Amino acid sequence: MEKVYHIYAKEECLYNNLSEVQFNNTWRTLKGMVGLMQTDYQLEDLSYEECNRTHGVSAVSSTEPDGSDSY
Repeated sequence: MEKVYHIYAKEECLYNNLSEVQFNNTWRTLKGMVGLMQTDYQLEDLSYEECNRTHGVSAVSSTEPDGSDSY
């Protein structure tokens, strides 16, 4: 199993299936941007979810959050 992360702002998924390295960099950047720039978001609006992704053909569950693709 591999850990993946999804990042949300006001319950909207901004990034999904990030590796731990990608998550750490993105999370730090987002928190800095919200703290420094005048945006519609507050630090309290940011959240994340940590999931385990199962590899292989027999994997039934998905760690994809509901909603449209993030790309």
